[in-house]
Amino acid sequence: MTFFYVTAESFDNHTAVYSFNPCSFSFVVQEGKFSFFSNMLSSDYLKNASLPVVLDWSVGNDTCTNVIEKKQVMNYTCQGNTMCSDVENGSGYRCKCKDGYQGNPYLNDCYDIDECKVPKLNTCKQKCINTEGNYACSCHKGYHGDGRKDGEGCIPDRNFVIQIVVGLGAGVGLLLLLISAWWIHKVLKKRKNIKRKQVFFKRNGGLLLEQQLSSGEVNVKKIKLFKSKELEKSTDNFNVDRILGHGGQGTVYKGMLADGKIVAVKKSTIIDGSQLSDFINEVVILSQINHRHVVQLLGCCLETEVPLLVYEFIPNGTLSQYIHEQNEEFQLTWEIRLRIATEIAGALFYLHSSAAFPIYHRDIKSTNILLDEKYRAKVADFGTSRSVAIDQTHLTTLVHGTFGYLDPEYFQSSQFTDKSDVYSFGVVLVELLTGQKPISFSRSQEQGRSLATYFIISMQEDRLFDILDAQVVKGGSKADIAIVANLARRCLNLSGRKRPTMREVTAELEGVQMAGKATSHGGKNYEEVEYVRTESVEPWDVISSSTDTGPAVDGGAASSQMHEIPLFPFKSR
Repeated sequence: MTFFYVTAESFDNHTAVYSFNPCSFSFVVQEGKFSFFSNMLSSDYLKNASLPVVLDWSVGNDTCTNVIEKKQVMNYTCQGNTMCSDVENGSGYRCKCKDGYQGNPYLNDCYDIDECKVPKLNTCKQKCINTEGNYACSCHKGYHGDGRKDGEGCIPDRNFVIQIVVGLGAGVGLLLLLISAWWIHKVLKKRKNIKRKQVFFKRNGGLLLEQQLSSGEVNVKKIKLFKSKELEKSTDNFNVDRILGHGGQGTVYKGMLADGKIVAVKKSTIIDGSQLSDFINEVVILSQINHRHVVQLLGCCLETEVPLLVYEFIPNGTLSQYIHEQNEEFQLTWEIRLRIATEIAGALFYLHSSAAFPIYHRDIKSTNILLDEKYRAKVADFGTSRSVAIDQTHLTTLVHGTFGYLDPEYFQSSQFTDKSDVYSFGVVLVELLTGQKPISFSRSQEQGRSLATYFIISMQEDRLFDILDAQVVKGGSKADIAIVANLARRCLNLSGRKRPTMREVTAELEGVQMAGKATSHGGKNYEEVEYVRTESVEPWDVISSSTDTGPAVDGGAASSQMHEIPLFPFKSR
């Protein structure tokens, strides 16, 4: 090749163009490889178009006949499986692949193609068989005749019909055999699952729970033993999209029961055999708790590998999210923070003051305080909680808790008391006051990485109002803030004996609340009585307070019986 030139011109000088795209362009492309409407409108072509171009030529000035007859091998360029073709209206010849072959005839690259895979390349109406350089038509298996004709071109073989009938009979027999095997497998699998559930039920303390229920000492109506299928269906087989959160005691999933009730299903970690008695006792005790500021345990499922606990669903997340993350929909004003602190304190007072079985939570922190649809506090996650006999003053256990909230005295002695919960509550109270996290490495070691240490040092240096959250400073009076801050400092006392009880904490917080409400009502006395009605009204769940008399429990009568009415009808362990 000595010369190649391509020109591109407009037929109408660029006047016949679309108004939305006045540009025009041209390009060289192999015939049949491009269609304007199918290719140009495709985003792939617009982004990265790559199209083939074929440049053909003729060889020499002689014809195929002359070149082949003269046996001018040196000048003959056609390779294997090719044919020579004279150039029309010109001189020289060209090479092309034989029928049934495709490729580059000048590079010995003509390869056999399968005409059977391209209907346009074969004339078969029945079955196509590819052969070397060609193809053949035949009938399908079980037929004979001319495979190039439609309809009766191929007729069935008699022997083949017999084979089909025999095959169908064998197939039906095999199908019945498979159905029988499947049914037997299903029955055996069902029995195996039943036995497996029985083993899990026994291992997870189901027999012990049934013994508690049958003893008549427990209110059976408040404990429901859920079936595993019911909870699997409610959580979409514990789909990861249903996960509400993870914790040291397990994973919590959102579920919807058959009656449409939304619940939180906690898949607990494996229970040690030595802890079964404690675990079942706690399930029984927690199911009896009926307090408006404690997440209610609805029941459990013990026929799975790990126990499943079912709680009421609390929709608005954790207190920690609202303290430490920006949320424009719900602002934590001073009044709301004070109300939430009072609600948490009231719940802990309720748990600690049970006449039969006082309960120590052991992991009070802002992530274990949930907010319901009205943003009321709900104490949650009783995975590490323990109940104690009335005459016990402490509980000796392995140290459990969360760094930053852990009572230093408990950490050293392994003896958990009600004052250990008071310390953890003190940290939460400081979180509400300052808006800061319980542990922060942004503070220097001298300031205190621990929020409790940082808060106490700041109060000692008279810098309290420098570390408070802006919402607290904006909404609260200095006197009220100082009272709550001093209460928090007393809760964080390193000596448990010097910390207030949750009864005292609740009383002080309610006093601040009532004083603030009286002030907001023009100095008039403000009284609010709130009742929670259950089958038997517990005195701990009835709060009455007034600016004249201070916090009380359902008037004087209920208050005088505070230590006489048992919360749980159980015997001491």
